[in-house]
Amino acid sequence: MPTIVTQRPYRPVPTDPPRKRWTRAECATLESSGLWDQQHLELVHGELISKMGKKRPHVNALVAVQAWLVRTFGEQFVNPEAPIDVAPEDNPTNEPEPDLVVLAKPSREFEDANPRPSDLRLVVEISDSTVGFDLTTKAELYARAGIVEYWVVDVAARRLVVHRDPREGLYRSVTAYGEDEAVIPLTSPRTAFRVADAFGA
Repeated sequence: MPTIVTQRPYRPVPTDPPRKRWTRAECATLESSGLWDQQHLELVHGELISKMGKKRPHVNALVAVQAWLVRTFGEQFVNPEAPIDVAPEDNPTNEPEPDLVVLAKPSREFEDANPRPSDLRLVVEISDSTVGFDLTTKAELYARAGIVEYWVVDVAARRLVVHRDPREGLYRSVTAYGEDEAVIPLTSPRTAFRVADAFGA
Protein backbone atom coordinates (compact mmCIF):
# COMPACT_ATOMS: atom_id res chain seq x y z
CA MET A 1 0.00 0.00 0.00
CA PRO A 2 1.23 3.49 -0.76
CA THR A 3 2.38 5.54 2.20
CA ILE A 4 0.19 8.55 2.86
CA VAL A 5 2.13 11.60 4.00
CA THR A 6 0.17 14.24 5.80
CA GLN A 7 1.63 17.67 5.24
CA ARG A 8 1.20 20.31 7.89
CA PRO A 9 0.51 23.86 6.81
CA TYR A 10 3.71 25.89 6.59
CA ARG A 11 4.21 28.43 9.32
CA PRO A 12 7.28 30.67 9.05
CA VAL A 13 9.52 30.53 12.08
CA PRO A 14 10.18 33.99 13.50
CA THR A 15 13.84 34.94 13.35
CA ASP A 16 13.74 37.31 16.30
CA PRO A 17 11.85 37.15 19.60
CA PRO A 18 9.26 39.84 20.28
CA ARG A 19 10.79 43.05 21.54
CA LYS A 20 9.48 45.73 23.82
CA ARG A 21 9.49 49.13 22.10
CA TRP A 22 10.13 51.93 24.54
CA THR A 23 9.03 55.55 24.49
CA ARG A 24 10.80 58.53 25.95
CA ALA A 25 8.03 58.91 28.53
CA GLU A 26 8.48 55.33 29.73
CA CYS A 27 12.25 55.73 29.88
CA ALA A 28 11.93 58.93 31.91
CA THR A 29 9.68 57.16 34.42
CA LEU A 30 12.11 54.27 34.85
CA GLU A 31 15.08 56.60 35.11
CA SER A 32 13.43 58.67 37.85
CA SER A 33 12.72 55.47 39.81
CA GLY A 34 16.44 54.70 40.01
CA LEU A 35 16.19 51.39 38.13
CA TRP A 36 18.80 52.53 35.61
CA ASP A 37 21.41 53.72 38.09
CA GLN A 38 24.94 52.77 36.99
CA GLN A 39 23.74 52.20 33.41
CA HIS A 40 24.29 54.42 30.37
CA LEU A 41 21.61 53.87 27.74
CA GLU A 42 20.26 55.75 24.75
CA LEU A 43 16.89 55.33 23.05
CA VAL A 44 16.96 54.75 19.28
CA HIS A 45 13.87 53.63 17.34
CA GLY A 46 12.25 52.38 20.55
CA GLU A 47 15.23 50.20 21.54
CA LEU A 48 17.60 50.82 24.42
CA ILE A 49 21.23 50.84 23.30
CA SER A 50 24.05 50.39 25.81
CA LYS A 51 26.71 53.10 25.71
CA MET A 52 29.00 51.27 28.15
CA GLY A 53 32.15 49.28 27.50
CA LYS A 54 34.19 51.70 25.39
CA LYS A 55 37.62 50.44 24.39
CA ARG A 56 40.79 52.49 24.81
CA PRO A 57 41.08 53.54 21.10
CA HIS A 58 37.51 54.88 21.33
CA VAL A 59 38.32 56.80 24.50
CA ASN A 60 41.52 58.24 23.04
CA ALA A 61 39.74 59.44 19.90
CA LEU A 62 36.94 60.95 21.97
CA VAL A 63 39.39 62.88 24.14
CA ALA A 64 41.31 64.17 21.11
CA VAL A 65 38.24 65.30 19.15
CA GLN A 66 36.62 66.86 22.22
CA ALA A 67 39.78 68.85 23.01
CA TRP A 68 39.88 70.21 19.45
CA LEU A 69 36.19 71.13 19.51
CA VAL A 70 36.62 72.96 22.81
CA ARG A 71 39.58 74.93 21.44
CA THR A 72 37.63 75.76 18.28
CA PHE A 73 34.13 76.50 19.57
CA GLY A 74 34.59 77.08 23.31
CA GLU A 75 33.88 74.83 26.27
CA GLN A 76 30.38 76.22 26.88
CA PHE A 77 29.28 75.09 23.40
CA VAL A 78 30.59 71.48 23.48
CA ASN A 79 28.59 68.71 25.21
CA PRO A 80 29.83 65.13 25.59
CA GLU A 81 27.25 62.33 25.64
CA ALA A 82 24.23 64.58 26.13
CA PRO A 83 20.70 63.75 24.90
CA ILE A 84 19.31 65.65 21.93
CA ASP A 85 15.96 65.98 20.18
CA VAL A 86 15.50 64.78 16.62
CA ALA A 87 12.62 65.21 14.14
CA PRO A 88 9.20 65.71 15.81
CA GLU A 89 7.86 62.46 14.34
CA ASP A 90 10.89 60.56 15.70
CA ASN A 91 11.05 62.14 19.15
CA PRO A 92 8.53 59.87 20.94
CA THR A 93 10.74 56.78 20.49
CA ASN A 94 14.18 58.37 20.09
CA GLU A 95 16.51 60.23 22.42
CA PRO A 96 20.02 59.67 21.08
CA GLU A 97 23.12 60.69 23.02
CA PRO A 98 25.88 61.45 20.52
CA ASP A 99 29.43 61.22 21.78
CA LEU A 100 29.86 64.95 21.15
CA VAL A 101 27.68 67.84 20.04
CA VAL A 102 28.51 71.46 19.28
CA LEU A 103 25.72 73.81 20.28
CA ALA A 104 24.66 77.06 18.65
CA LYS A 105 24.24 78.71 22.05
CA PRO A 106 25.83 78.14 25.46
CA SER A 107 24.99 74.91 27.24
CA ARG A 108 23.63 76.72 30.31
CA GLU A 109 20.71 78.04 28.22
CA PHE A 110 19.27 74.51 28.01
CA GLU A 111 17.73 74.17 31.45
CA ASP A 112 14.72 71.86 31.06
CA ALA A 113 14.79 70.64 27.46
CA ASN A 114 17.15 68.90 25.08
CA PRO A 115 18.82 70.85 22.29
CA ARG A 116 16.72 70.71 19.13
CA PRO A 117 18.20 70.05 15.69
CA SER A 118 18.30 73.79 14.97
CA ASP A 119 20.43 74.23 18.11
CA LEU A 120 23.14 71.86 16.82
CA ARG A 121 26.09 73.05 14.77
CA LEU A 122 27.81 69.66 14.65
CA VAL A 123 27.12 66.11 15.89
CA VAL A 124 29.98 63.61 16.31
CA GLU A 125 29.94 59.86 16.92
CA ILE A 126 33.15 58.03 17.79
CA SER A 127 32.65 54.61 16.20
CA ASP A 128 34.50 51.46 17.12
CA SER A 129 32.18 48.45 17.33
CA THR A 130 29.14 50.54 16.25
CA VAL A 131 30.39 51.96 12.95
CA GLY A 132 27.72 50.24 10.82
CA PHE A 133 24.96 51.46 13.12
CA ASP A 134 26.34 55.01 13.17
CA LEU A 135 26.73 55.20 9.38
CA THR A 136 23.20 53.94 8.66
CA THR A 137 20.61 54.11 11.46
CA LYS A 138 22.09 57.14 13.21
CA ALA A 139 22.83 58.93 9.94
CA GLU A 140 19.23 58.51 8.76
CA LEU A 141 17.89 59.66 12.13
CA TYR A 142 20.05 62.79 12.11
CA ALA A 143 19.32 63.52 8.44
CA ARG A 144 15.56 63.37 9.04
CA ALA A 145 16.09 65.85 11.86
CA GLY A 146 17.90 68.20 9.49
CA ILE A 147 21.12 68.24 11.52
CA VAL A 148 23.42 70.22 9.25
CA GLU A 149 26.67 68.33 9.83
CA TYR A 150 27.39 64.87 11.23
CA TRP A 151 30.83 63.33 11.70
CA VAL A 152 31.58 59.65 12.25
CA VAL A 153 35.10 58.97 13.51
CA ASP A 154 35.73 55.44 12.22
CA VAL A 155 38.35 54.22 14.70
CA ALA A 156 39.11 50.87 13.03
CA ALA A 157 39.58 52.37 9.55
CA ARG A 158 41.30 55.51 10.91
CA ARG A 159 39.12 57.82 8.86
CA LEU A 160 36.50 60.54 9.33
CA VAL A 161 33.18 60.26 7.46
CA VAL A 162 31.51 63.66 7.06
CA HIS A 163 27.77 63.93 6.38
CA ARG A 164 26.27 67.18 5.09
CA ASP A 165 23.31 68.56 3.14
CA PRO A 166 20.37 66.72 4.78
CA ARG A 167 17.40 66.56 2.42
CA GLU A 168 14.35 64.29 2.37
CA GLY A 169 15.67 62.10 5.16
CA LEU A 170 19.14 61.51 3.70
CA TYR A 171 22.51 63.22 3.69
CA ARG A 172 23.20 64.14 0.08
CA SER A 173 26.91 64.69 0.73
CA VAL A 174 28.88 61.90 2.44
CA THR A 175 32.68 62.08 2.22
CA ALA A 176 35.33 59.92 3.87
CA TYR A 177 38.63 61.63 4.80
CA GLY A 178 41.84 59.72 5.48
CA GLU A 179 44.58 60.37 8.01
CA ASP A 180 46.53 62.65 5.67
CA GLU A 181 43.55 64.97 5.17
CA ALA A 182 41.81 67.71 7.13
CA VAL A 183 38.17 68.78 7.48
CA ILE A 184 36.82 72.31 7.87
CA PRO A 185 33.54 72.42 9.84
CA LEU A 186 30.72 74.28 8.12
CA THR A 187 30.23 76.60 11.08
CA SER A 188 33.94 77.33 11.65
CA PRO A 189 35.39 78.00 8.19
CA ARG A 190 38.70 79.36 9.49
CA THR A 191 39.75 76.19 11.30
CA ALA A 192 40.58 72.69 10.11
CA PHE A 193 40.62 69.39 11.96
CA ARG A 194 43.45 67.05 11.00
CA VAL A 195 42.00 63.52 10.84
CA ALA A 196 45.26 62.02 12.08
CA ASP A 197 44.87 63.93 15.37
CA ALA A 198 41.92 61.68 16.30
CA PHE A 199 44.14 58.61 16.30
CA GLY A 200 47.50 59.77 17.69
CA ALA A 201 50.84 58.59 16.41
